[in-house]
Amino acid sequence: MPGIDEISDGMTTAPWILGISASHDGAACLLHGHDLVVAIKEERVARVRRKRVLAGDPAACAIYCLQAAGLRIEDIDRVAITVQGESGASSHDLARNPLLRSVASARVLRVPHHAAHAVSAFAASGFRDAAVLVVDDTGSPFEDLWPSEKALVGRNAAGSWECLSTYYAEGTTLTPIDKQLYEHGAWTAGKPGMPRFRSLGGMYAAAGQQIFGQPLEGGKVMGLAPYGACRFRAQDFFDVTPDGLRFLDTVPARISGGERWPGDRSLNCDLARSVQQALEVALLHTARQLRRKLATPRLCYAGGVALNGVANERLLGEAGFDDVFLYPAADDGGCAVGAAYWALWQMTDENAHTRMTADQGGRDYSKAEIVKAAEVVDGIRLMPTADPAGEAAARLLDGQIIGWFIGRSEFGPRALGQRSILCDPRRAAAKDELNARVKKREAFRPFAPAILREAAADWFDLACGNDDSPFMMRVSSFKAARRAAVPAVVHVDGSGRLQTVSKRDNALFYDLIAECGRRSGVPMLLNTSFNGKDEPIVETPQHALRTMLATGLDACVFSDFVAVPQ
Repeated sequence: MPGIDEISDGMTTAPWILGISASHDGAACLLHGHDLVVAIKEERVARVRRKRVLAGDPAACAIYCLQAAGLRIEDIDRVAITVQGESGASSHDLARNPLLRSVASARVLRVPHHAAHAVSAFAASGFRDAAVLVVDDTGSPFEDLWPSEKALVGRNAAGSWECLSTYYAEGTTLTPIDKQLYEHGAWTAGKPGMPRFRSLGGMYAAAGQQIFGQPLEGGKVMGLAPYGACRFRAQDFFDVTPDGLRFLDTVPARISGGERWPGDRSLNCDLARSVQQALEVALLHTARQLRRKLATPRLCYAGGVALNGVANERLLGEAGFDDVFLYPAADDGGCAVGAAYWALWQMTDENAHTRMTADQGGRDYSKAEIVKAAEVVDGIRLMPTADPAGEAAARLLDGQIIGWFIGRSEFGPRALGQRSILCDPRRAAAKDELNARVKKREAFRPFAPAILREAAADWFDLACGNDDSPFMMRVSSFKAARRAAVPAVVHVDGSGRLQTVSKRDNALFYDLIAECGRRSGVPMLLNTSFNGKDEPIVETPQHALRTMLATGLDACVFSDFVAVPQ
């Protein structure tokens, strides 16, 4: 595999590495040696959902990272870039980028898309070695792959794009095991009606397009699935062959005339349930094959499809691995981190093997910045507090819905108690109130339970007894006897997208849940992302205050203040 020239260049201090994911979910990060100093998605800064980053344009997320560390681009030892698309396209020409053109030759490393996904998960897992699974809609074209990856698929793959990859990772090496590609332009194809598809990510996206008119709404499809029945079998979506999955046009042909949601409710619910079941079948087959090929009992998993918590729970319990690490920034944003760590490994030949237990990528905001935000946003009253957890608990148990803005923002797409909207899960009406008034989204969509980790086994039936879900990457079944106590976070099938919270990794959020538990007997809160309809999660205090007013929240709690509408 290609590395960086002159990897031993006499550095005696930890290198600074800027990682960039040029993708529809663009992001940047900054490493200082093995330490992830800052990481953020472009959408959080630009305030446009799924804001694309092009390598040829200066990205706001990269500027954010440099400013957070007090660095200039000239201070960066390496720039690592991964591109979803053709890296040779003019839009990805670094010579066009005024931020990066000064480092556009010797100090730049390009990393293929799936390889960056794989490294992101392995670098965060803490494992000494592991199998790695990457599944998404589309990655890099054949021409941009490493020679070792090209050798797996042969010369006749020219013009094709990666969509599923497996690797063996050990130390600072990444060995490709298998790679499935699809023909250019066939990720999803054919409209109107349900598009045809040639990847697992494309299959799920095609269902999203058919049901909601939006291919990138996998979360909606997963949320709708429990309302339907399996009208279509997994075999209607694909054949399993010795060379991988061969996708079929059976389902698009049969439902090409169906109406979008909320029309044709029966068909749309059944399609969602069927595509979810087909995804689980395909992932379990792939993971079990990988387990048979490799001796390691550990699995790392990333790629956009890895955000499907229902399938993840089955992988934990049924794939045959002893330990499965689910990387929280599994979408394309995480590729920035993978690219950066790959560059670091080429420079140092060292992997710290440190397990990631908290997702806190953004920068800190000072008291002065919060006060200034309250002065800028009209209609805000800011009150100091020495007990944010106690103040928030009192409001929540009084029936309020609050914003919670404490610490550094999450890098991944899940709100984990740093940029969250919270309410009491015992209130049966809370789900409908949140969906209708605050989030302004479909009534079927569930909300996540955040629970003290030590209480999880008392409330949930957990795969393999594993009570660790710090990144909200699993959908677990509530114990039947517990469901009536927390109706706002129990989905129609009795499940919840589980987040376990520890004192070590998120002390104030833990204290808040614990205080609510002491007062109510329920050590759990409803936790959803701090954003309005069609908006990214808030990043700054000003974003939070404006969103509080726009969504009708009762308050927003900071570490030293409580803000309320005047």
